[in-house]
Amino acid sequence: MALPSPNLDDRRFQQLVDEAKRYVQQRAPEWTDHNVSDPGVTLIETFAYLVDQLLYRLNRVPDKNYSAFLDLLGIRLFPPAAAGADVDFWLSAPQTDTVVLPAGTEVTTVRGESEEPPVFATTGELRIVPSELTHLLTAPRTGEQADRTRDIAENRDVPCFQAAPEPGDALLFGLPTAVPRCILAVHLDSRVEGVGVDPRQPPLVWEAWDGGGWRRCETGEDTTGGLNRPGEVIVHVPATHTASVIGDTRAGWLRCRVTEAEPGQPFYSESPTVREAAVFTVGGTMSVEHAETVTEVPLGTSEGVSGQTFRIGRPPILLDGGPPVVEVSSADGWQRWEVVEHFGRSGPDDRHVRVDVTDGEFSFPPVLREPDGTLRRCGAVPPKGAQIRVARYRTGGGPAGNVARGTLSVLLSSVPYIAQVSNREAARGGVAGETLDNAKLRAPEALRMQERAVTAEDHEIIARQAAPSVRRVRCLPAATGAGAVRVLVVPDAVADEGDDRLRFEQLIPSEQVLEAITTSLDERRLIGTRVLVEPPVYQGVTVVARLAVAPGGDPDAVRDAALAALYRHLNPLRGGPDGSGWPFGRPVQYGEIFGVLQRATGNALIEDIRLFPADPVTGRRGGPTDRIDVAAGALVFSYQHQVVVTPVEPEARG
Repeated sequence: MALPSPNLDDRRFQQLVDEAKRYVQQRAPEWTDHNVSDPGVTLIETFAYLVDQLLYRLNRVPDKNYSAFLDLLGIRLFPPAAAGADVDFWLSAPQTDTVVLPAGTEVTTVRGESEEPPVFATTGELRIVPSELTHLLTAPRTGEQADRTRDIAENRDVPCFQAAPEPGDALLFGLPTAVPRCILAVHLDSRVEGVGVDPRQPPLVWEAWDGGGWRRCETGEDTTGGLNRPGEVIVHVPATHTASVIGDTRAGWLRCRVTEAEPGQPFYSESPTVREAAVFTVGGTMSVEHAETVTEVPLGTSEGVSGQTFRIGRPPILLDGGPPVVEVSSADGWQRWEVVEHFGRSGPDDRHVRVDVTDGEFSFPPVLREPDGTLRRCGAVPPKGAQIRVARYRTGGGPAGNVARGTLSVLLSSVPYIAQVSNREAARGGVAGETLDNAKLRAPEALRMQERAVTAEDHEIIARQAAPSVRRVRCLPAATGAGAVRVLVVPDAVADEGDDRLRFEQLIPSEQVLEAITTSLDERRLIGTRVLVEPPVYQGVTVVARLAVAPGGDPDAVRDAALAALYRHLNPLRGGPDGSGWPFGRPVQYGEIFGVLQRATGNALIEDIRLFPADPVTGRRGGPTDRIDVAAGALVFSYQHQVVVTPVEPEARG
């Protein structure tokens, strides 16, 4: 908590009036009429009003001085960060030519009643390349590849794997060229022979060749039931897909591979077969950001003097996509000036400029007077009359861009052949700009750390500064040995249904966030310290409760209230006793859950509660217990709570 700003004078209007009347009684006892109708009292109130305004302005001086001190220390407010997501652009029908979506294609959510919907723009060009099946190969784990293209063309039944499938068996699909970022529909006409598997959970994975190995693809709807019936599989091809030679054929390759069965997962007893196969492109995927790129913004005309400042009309400036591009006109065209953090290392001829990203202010190098009286230029000065512009910068961001999955459904830009858009995962990473109060809290930490990561708190502060979008950070000693620390990172997440029911994959930080934190800590860690940046371990918790509601009560409402309370309390982001996230290492106990349900359901009778530890990755659940211990570097995760509510039968009257 920051120290309170000093209040130099805490008197207010009425106190000033009362004090003046007391002085009147001491200095002029003959003045006895102190009613508000007296002209003298009117003058007292007028002067008290003016003095009250002066005191207000005087008490603002400490805040102004504090801001000036922060500026002298080089502490600037952090700009907002833009939320990002991957958006699928679905074609109205498969096309014969490539459909190109230019960078900056805009999508948004459905307009609400009061708030303006956030606008997202694509970060690059998306090329939706048409495709078809040109080659089909079978690749058993223990045998040689076999080309089955002719068999498929003649509608012969082709076994996908070995007669007794083994993990590693694969079916390869050759495409005319690579289709990075495209969405493919793989149509298969299969005969039911791959018995033994659960059609809802087949031990299969789809992969794409990226030039150095097979990379896993995300899949959408699968109506083949594990290659056991006619249907389609929607495959999202990664951006690294590359054409390559497999066997004697060069193509863009996909494969469907048999994986090891998870505990309790059925496996193939016989190989499925296909008699028809087709591949066609149905869409593409591109990343979008809640930001707008502004180009060719004029700043003004240079006066040819040092220390000039210019300001843009649409701050703030986002830096997560790179610094803004500043250009100055010259006889040879536009010259680019480099954006630097400070002018301390700038020579007299360096074309440098400094940017205040919060206010949108561009400052050119000043001139400093040395102790001997000479002047030192801290950089070049734009010549007099030269035009200055910002060729490109990004603005926007903020928490309004953190929207749930499936909500980016409106295409603002006009793009032919695009029927609909959608985001498979929630947009995240949007953070509001830093406030002055937060900068006051950060200043003592910056002075203490001196850009060095020594204590656990230092590591946590640097990690938050490197990735403002993360929700929680915890630094602990690593179990691998002395000199190693673990920095546990929990990202922010938005529940899909607007409640507190998070999916496990939402709590895993992205590779970009982990890399940014690792890079920042690596520059500031002590020599010999090894830093591991990773997500925490999540201990799944399943609560099974049985409640009874009095006659006339609503069992559905009680059930919904109980489930909402459980998901809210056992939440790593917003749960726990104080609502700031479940504490690291805090166990889950029977009595605490009983109290949560009792407060949420009111007069409902809690008949039974059972706690089950669960693995959120595999879904395996342990035995019932009254206490679930959580490791020091672990958090809880709500995994499929179950609440049964039954009405209480009214007593029979004799």
